[in-house]
Amino acid sequence: MRVRSIVGLIPLFATEVLDEKDIMESPVFKDRMKWFAENRPDLASLVSRWNEKGSNGKHLISLLRGYRMKSLLKYMLDENEFLSDYGIRSLSKYHLKHPYYVSVNGVEFGISYVPGESDSGLFGGNSNWRGPIWMPINYLIIDSLHRFHMFYGNEFKIECPTGSGNFMNLKEVANELYARVSKLFMKNENGERPVYGKNPKQQTDPHFKDHILFYEFFDGDTGLGLGAAHQTGWTGLIANCLYLE
Repeated sequence: MRVRSIVGLIPLFATEVLDEKDIMESPVFKDRMKWFAENRPDLASLVSRWNEKGSNGKHLISLLRGYRMKSLLKYMLDENEFLSDYGIRSLSKYHLKHPYYVSVNGVEFGISYVPGESDSGLFGGNSNWRGPIWMPINYLIIDSLHRFHMFYGNEFKIECPTGSGNFMNLKEVANELYARVSKLFMKNENGERPVYGKNPKQQTDPHFKDHILFYEFFDGDTGLGLGAAHQTGWTGLIANCLYLE
């Protein structure tokens, strides 16, 4: 189905960068790489050219080669699509005006961009993968961009945001995403934290305003915290995003 969702971004995660030394000192791994190249070229062709050493002596093992990654990032870093002021959305904002529909056995199903609470009763009604920002997905994207940068270096650049005319290397893109997800919890120019929206008690009350809640997910447009309020199991990853590497 031609839906622009985080499902299409997940290939970014299957990425590893290895030194030549790592491969040479792991004969079993080296032999398996050779076996796939010789016996399953159909599968090997889907993976980056792992047998080609980069200029920095490293090997990239990934489902995305450079040109495929640039094509994916063009959509991911578009503020009219996935890129929000507060991170990467779970569904492209493209579907706000262009919902996707499919008919199965005479029943029509659809998906459209919903930035906050779900408008569907699926999964209990309060969990939404149709637009909001999820911390674990953003963290995995940032981690993958850092890995790609280890291989491609500073000369490999992508426009960020798409259409801005501003080009960054992949580490700089990762840091841009760090900064955006951090804005969820940081005070803005009005002295308010986007995570608390327009709630006056949480924004101004001295007993509440600095006791940060780790919400389950966040509105894809405003950054408002939604769902479970103590989702430290994954939203706690923000602790690793409050600084630039």
